[in-house]
Amino acid sequence: MTGWALSRSWKREPWIVDDELWSLIEPILPPWPERAPGPRPVDDRRCLQGILFVLYTGITWQQLPLELGFGSGQTCWQRLNRW
Repeated sequence: MTGWALSRSWKREPWIVDDELWSLIEPILPPWPERAPGPRPVDDRRCLQGILFVLYTGITWQQLPLELGFGSGQTCWQRLNRW
């Protein structure tokens, strides 16, 4: 990613992962465990955005608003821990 592309992508909310950045991140994330109980509740991209939101705003995991669509703070924390 060039410096221009990086600065251009930071003009909106810094926790939003655009398609270009996601195409670089997704291949290096570990696959979802085959024996994981139940369906994956929130996709990896949304969880990553939730993690970035918590880190950027400084809120606690428990304060992550469900209305943002990132899943619960516990879901995002567990996904970060799994990665």
